[in-house]
Amino acid sequence: MFGATVVLSFVLGLELHGSLRAQDDGIGFGTTRTLTLIGATGFLLWLLDSAGPHLLYLAGLFALTVWLGVDLARRQPPPRTPPDPKAASRARPTDGGKTLIGANFAHETGALLPTLIALLAYLLGPLIQVEPDWLVAAVLIVAILMLAEKPLIRKFSDEVPAAEGVTLAKFILLAGLVLPLLPNTPIPDLGTITYSKVWLAVVLISAISYTSYLAQAYVFRNGGVVLTGVLGGLYSSTAATVVLARQARADPEIAAFAPAATVLATAMMYARLWILIVLLGHWQDALALAPWFGLLLAGSLGVAAWLWRHARAATTSAPAAASAAGATQRNPLDLPVAFLFAGLFVAFAAITVFVTSHFGANGLHVLSFMVGFSDIDPFVLSLLAGHFQVQPAAVIAAILIATGSNNLLKAGYALVLSRRRTMLPAAAWLLLTMIVSLALAAR
Repeated sequence: MFGATVVLSFVLGLELHGSLRAQDDGIGFGTTRTLTLIGATGFLLWLLDSAGPHLLYLAGLFALTVWLGVDLARRQPPPRTPPDPKAASRARPTDGGKTLIGANFAHETGALLPTLIALLAYLLGPLIQVEPDWLVAAVLIVAILMLAEKPLIRKFSDEVPAAEGVTLAKFILLAGLVLPLLPNTPIPDLGTITYSKVWLAVVLISAISYTSYLAQAYVFRNGGVVLTGVLGGLYSSTAATVVLARQARADPEIAAFAPAATVLATAMMYARLWILIVLLGHWQDALALAPWFGLLLAGSLGVAAWLWRHARAATTSAPAAASAAGATQRNPLDLPVAFLFAGLFVAFAAITVFVTSHFGANGLHVLSFMVGFSDIDPFVLSLLAGHFQVQPAAVIAAILIATGSNNLLKAGYALVLSRRRTMLPAAAWLLLTMIVSLALAAR
């Protein structure tokens, strides 16, 4: 363990000073040897006082902190005073002032980095002796990445809006804080649907939506309108269809490729629903739906490929840029949206309990067709989460009916909102998938 501490401290020193030299910031308070000796000292002080309150180790930490604090204060730049106080008092802030403030801030953070790495090297000894290997490896990986990728991290920080940090905090709140606190007890009058099942569905939907939003906003910014259909379909195929139809009406270039993108968005609906069913643990339902969803997915992908080739052959320009990116540019992690989804989940579960108990499978099928004209995700997930007074085959049929009527809605959106004949093939395919879904449900 001592050898591992020495080696890892040495590696930290190499990475730190390599990073500082690459940024032309000097070598800081010491050398790689200094960091290695700091790591070895921390290991020995913890080992010598392993049975007690670790007073030796704490004393060493205090001495190291004082030394690093003095060194950090010594390396701070002297305060800058304006040559003419009267002129400076009358002057307004300018861009030059902002540049100076930014430079001072960069210097302060650059000076703080060696101090933090020295403290981390001192902590390596106790970490290696007490904590599991995976935690030690994770700490070292994070530290080395922060040192080696400083320019990339700074560029990323400059480009990403501050609101994205708030969005990430929301997702952590949804998944890491709220979900573990909810009890796994059934909600009254909703059968086996529990509070944790409802929120788990919210978290999974949010994760898929958030991933597609980040991919479109930051990875595939100019991926083309067809890619917009793929990523938009992972969030909401209905929303993607609406945006694509509106963009097709306004932009002739997008109108050529919008039919393929619209069909792709619907193909992603089948993939998204099936993946959600698997992630929520409904294996039997996933296996029952796999042949029919696979058939509809494969057919949609084939039609989308044919429409894309036809559009490419009909136009001499490259596929339209992602000007239809609005399909997912609205961040899907607003907390009101999450609460709305949870509310719809519970509401659809309550309605399904009432309908199945009074009208049986036929009532459920009528309800499924009506639900298809709204957001089908909470309905499908609530249908799978509860054990209602119908056979499993009736549940599978209800899911097929809901997806089919949802495709009917999207066909109407594609034609009415675009007002272009080029959307006719996509609308025809969506109508055909509805007929196939109803036929599969009735078999």
